[in-house]
Amino acid sequence: MTQEADFIPVLLGSDINVYGMARSFYEAYGIKSKAFASVQFAPTKYSKLVDVETFPGFNDDPGFMTNMQEIAKRYANSTKPVLLIACGDGYVELVSKHKAELSETFVVPYTDYDMVEKLISKEAFYEMADKYDLPHPATKIITRAAYQAGVAQIEVPFEFPVALKPSNAVEWLEIHFEGRKKAFTIKDRAEFDDIVSKIYDNGYTSDVILQDFIPGDDSNMRTLNCYVDQYHHVKMMCLGHPLLEDPTPADIGNYVAILPEYNQDLYDIIQRFLETIQFTGFCNFDMKFDRRDGQFKLFEINLRQGRSSFFVTLNGYNLATYPVADYITKTLKDTPTVYGNKDPKTHKLWLGVPTKVFKEYARDNDDKKRALDLLAAKQYGTTVFYKGDRNIKRFVLMHYAFYLYNGRFKQYFKANKGAGLK
Repeated sequence: MTQEADFIPVLLGSDINVYGMARSFYEAYGIKSKAFASVQFAPTKYSKLVDVETFPGFNDDPGFMTNMQEIAKRYANSTKPVLLIACGDGYVELVSKHKAELSETFVVPYTDYDMVEKLISKEAFYEMADKYDLPHPATKIITRAAYQAGVAQIEVPFEFPVALKPSNAVEWLEIHFEGRKKAFTIKDRAEFDDIVSKIYDNGYTSDVILQDFIPGDDSNMRTLNCYVDQYHHVKMMCLGHPLLEDPTPADIGNYVAILPEYNQDLYDIIQRFLETIQFTGFCNFDMKFDRRDGQFKLFEINLRQGRSSFFVTLNGYNLATYPVADYITKTLKDTPTVYGNKDPKTHKLWLGVPTKVFKEYARDNDDKKRALDLLAAKQYGTTVFYKGDRNIKRFVLMHYAFYLYNGRFKQYFKANKGAGLK
């Protein structure tokens, strides 16, 4: 049902996250979004819900602010509030860095840059987690200086296999080499030396995170999306139980099947943390259940809604409505916190792959059985297939994108099965 609100949604990026937010705005308010990005990605192409405009170099300074200053001029005399939503780590960092200037034209529902600096790198987040007693995997930091002193001299304090990943996700996007992944599961010392060498020899300068590997496959993962209002009160929490991840090396850790889940104890722990540090805006936590001690171990916080966060809107908690109620209609302040997925009867399975791929590759267990029951009952959905956004070009493109997952899983799934990394 369309709600009443008069504003202009402006999104940064063009990926599936952007499409999910544009769809959320359209479903809630019947409003088409405007998006700005450095390149045009497939999920937003040929869409009636979002108009994408690209600028080379838009994903970094100075190109970002040079173009945003020109974009701001378009809205300078707008009689409607212009709500700015960043849909990628780099855009969140840029928006927060330039929040004061951007706020002269846009409504900017993001935390200040000093908070971003404390949370955006995995290394900084683990320091915050230690300070506030949030469980995370045992961790060792590897610096570029340590590598330059000799990779053979770097101590590995955990038993193999170990987890290895870049601390700086934004810088990692610019690094390329054969075998590059979002995260690595390292089986022995020789592979450790080889991967660390490739990382630093190909231009990466930030720290690398080495961690104790938490046993178990994708079905041990959890993802939690939250919205925290401008008064630093958590207003929405929605937990998802990923059942399958993309096995493609460049996309390891991207969820492609999520089952809604309710866990009040987990909600309470994260709510306490976010309100204590006085966070503001969207955030997303990735974590894995460690059967060795019965705890959920946090891998990271993303200072935005998650890439697969349309599962939240799909399950009845429309993501777009929270910043609108917070800053536009100003009706959110006095509402109670929404703790998502309490009623299993309302659950819907979110899929980012064809149902055939899910059925073949998701681990056989009780959770998969429940997911299959939801499929049979037509209680499921995707981000990109929406009856309100149909045209032949988009239909062909999105079906082709989904079809490609058959080959990806056939090629990569066995090699990366059970990585469970972020």
